[in-house]
Amino acid sequence: AGPHAVFRYDDVFALLRDPSLSVDDRKANHEDNERFQMFEDLLAELGDEALQPDQSILGLDPPDHTRLRRLVSKAFTPRTIEALRPRIQELVDEALDRMEAAGQADVVDELAFPLPFDVISEMLGMPEADKDLIRDWSGAMVKTLDPIISEEEARAAFVAARQMEAHIDRVIEWKRANPADDLLTALIEAEDDGDRLSADELRDQVVLLFIAGHETTVNLIGTGIQVLLDHPEERQRWAQDPSLDTSAVDELLRFIAPVQFSRRISTADLDIGGQTIPSGSFVLTCLASANRDPEFWGPTADDLDLGREGSGQHVSFGSGAHYC
Repeated sequence: AGPHAVFRYDDVFALLRDPSLSVDDRKANHEDNERFQMFEDLLAELGDEALQPDQSILGLDPPDHTRLRRLVSKAFTPRTIEALRPRIQELVDEALDRMEAAGQADVVDELAFPLPFDVISEMLGMPEADKDLIRDWSGAMVKTLDPIISEEEARAAFVAARQMEAHIDRVIEWKRANPADDLLTALIEAEDDGDRLSADELRDQVVLLFIAGHETTVNLIGTGIQVLLDHPEERQRWAQDPSLDTSAVDELLRFIAPVQFSRRISTADLDIGGQTIPSGSFVLTCLASANRDPEFWGPTADDLDLGREGSGQHVSFGSGAHYC
């Protein structure tokens, strides 16, 4: 059943906000789905009977998603995030100083890749000694988000997932006994009318941060810098006008989306553009295509304009209940 791809901005935006569409893979029709069968066979080989439901925000529908997001938001406050700004600036400055001293550098290896990982680790309060392990595990696990994955990559991802989950469970257990002023402690203590995150939910939010939060930021920093190098006039324009900061970042998100598509599952027959998508189908909302749709963005859809009015209407963060 599928996947079916949707490309136009209006269709993508509507589907992302359609409450009848699901993010829960268990609601899909997996008949003749080779990818799903490969995953099931590998998990059986590793000792699991079936794919386990995702307890992260990314894999749950309302009302479970609503409950989980409300709890997580107790810890993820704007003040908490704003407090990270000085440390992030310090990490960036240190990386740029090292790159300048060397005279040349690989911007992905030395800035884009380590920066978000270090920020997430420090934000959560993860032990410094664990960074290399978690980086390797998350690098293997993120492959499962790709539309095409080999059997070897899938096996490595599932093995890494087991190791990472067990490790994070141990860290959480230690953190419960040794609370600190960090996000992981805040997630452990988050409460809403007596409701708290379960052990599995807590672990899956941490795993999600490392995988989805890290990969997307690496992509934006790396491709954003490349785009600016390819458009020297726009780069100079931004350098001379700091008031463009917000629109420029949104325009880069629109112009070169760090996530190319977002997946949904139809829970009823769906009519889009004169086509019927059967219930239980995977639907790929093509974010990158929607961000360049001339019917929405006009004749300059393929142009980089760091001062573009309305650039924040991009769908690179999705939309609706699962807006990132």
